[in-house]
Amino acid sequence: MNTKQRIMDEALTLFSEKGYANVFVGDIAERVGIKAPSLYKHYKNKQAIFDAIIEEMNRRFEEKAGMLHIAGNDARKDAVIYQDMSEESMIQLGISLFKYYLHDDYTKRFRKMLTIEQFHDKELASVYMKQYYDDPLSYQGMLLGMLVAQGILQTENVQVMTLHFYAPIYMLLTVCDREPEREEEAIQILTAHFRQFDRIYGRTK
Repeated sequence: MNTKQRIMDEALTLFSEKGYANVFVGDIAERVGIKAPSLYKHYKNKQAIFDAIIEEMNRRFEEKAGMLHIAGNDARKDAVIYQDMSEESMIQLGISLFKYYLHDDYTKRFRKMLTIEQFHDKELASVYMKQYYDDPLSYQGMLLGMLVAQGILQTENVQVMTLHFYAPIYMLLTVCDREPEREEEAIQILTAHFRQFDRIYGRTK
């Protein structure tokens, strides 16, 4: 790990431990083992480090999505994949993504930080909403909407269907953040959720 990556990694750890507002550039430099002026050679300020963390988190997700043979952030491309996917394959994909979000170190620490800081910082509250509400519902709503348009799923309200799909996933993720020992239980519930979703909305009757 080079110095630039170490700065990003240690900053994320400090943000998740102390909160974004309570961490200063000097704190990050000290944790890395360098002087503040040396840190500024890599990042112009704390916001630049924060932005780099988001970029790295997105890069890691795209890498994982590629391993699962989906785009992950392009609903049009993924709709073509999902329309021919069996229920078992869909369940395995869903569980794999759940485990990724639960265990990926960057994603886990970032989620912890935002969960706490959303109540203290309006800008971070906006990041939280974008990361865990607006973007997922936009992607999944478009994906599910296209499957409805193709006659693969049936619903009168795509928005409600999207919430039905996503809400249990995020709720169980936060449960496992607090109580990691409940992961196996969460996987079982998610599996049942995916099967029931298929039956309610028409993929399998």
